[in-house]
Amino acid sequence: MADTTAPSTTAPTPGRRKAVGLTSTPTWAWALPPVLVLALGFLYPLALVVRQSFTPESLEDGGASLTPYTEVFASTVFREALTTTVRLAVGATVGCLVLGFVLALVIAFVPFPGGKAVARFIDVFLSFPSFLITLALLFIYGSVGMANGAWTGVTGAAEGPFHFLTTPWGVLLAEITYFTPFVMRPLLAAFSQLDTAQLEVASSLGAGPVRIVRQVILPEALPALAAGGSLVLVLCLNEFGIVLFTGAKGVTTLPMLVYSKAILESDYPAACVVAVVNIVLSVGLYSLYRVVSRRAGA
Repeated sequence: MADTTAPSTTAPTPGRRKAVGLTSTPTWAWALPPVLVLALGFLYPLALVVRQSFTPESLEDGGASLTPYTEVFASTVFREALTTTVRLAVGATVGCLVLGFVLALVIAFVPFPGGKAVARFIDVFLSFPSFLITLALLFIYGSVGMANGAWTGVTGAAEGPFHFLTTPWGVLLAEITYFTPFVMRPLLAAFSQLDTAQLEVASSLGAGPVRIVRQVILPEALPALAAGGSLVLVLCLNEFGIVLFTGAKGVTTLPMLVYSKAILESDYPAACVVAVVNIVLSVGLYSLYRVVSRRAGA
């Protein structure tokens, strides 16, 4: 009898062919395109900035020198800009933490009409550009804004009393207004996971609202507060648009100093030195933010 058993000619499925093709491709081939994009789009410009910071204009042959760093670090303008940047960043972060915690408490635990809509608006607010908030404050508190206009209309005075937007307090107000939702967002997420039974038990035992917040809610919110505060600190450290649009007199931050050195004075080595300092501070704070966020589960 003839052998009727024929060899299997079943073709591999498309999914199997695709898996085999992916497996046979070297791993480095898949990693190469994103690495090239990252290198050309970010690392190469960053390397140019770092190299320029070690190249004073006096060296025509392009040699490296620490002269730009010593000159910038010795200048009063740089020290004042660094101090102003840190003070504004820390002050805005503290303001955002306090205001964000209070507002998040109200939204999460005080029922009121439109509470869910306000919580959703927080997510939309995060996409707004910073200069938009500054313009809104200028329309309200600017020298020709609504507040000063109402004052002059009622009292007949030549000008209104609100001129704080051109001071460090105006920059601080604008940064707190803009960055507070960055603290509220992780807080609302943390509050949504809080077991309401703990609040009911504490209330049944006679604890007042202040004690419940201090002993029950606040310990649960500390990781979210730390994560949101770290992020706000990084963002405030690099904020440029708010300081520029407020037109605050005598308020020079590190980003503003980079702009002044590069655009107004054409001192590119000094601008690159300030930029490198700003990058080092930002990366350090961002690393802190990532550590805190990881521990907070964000």
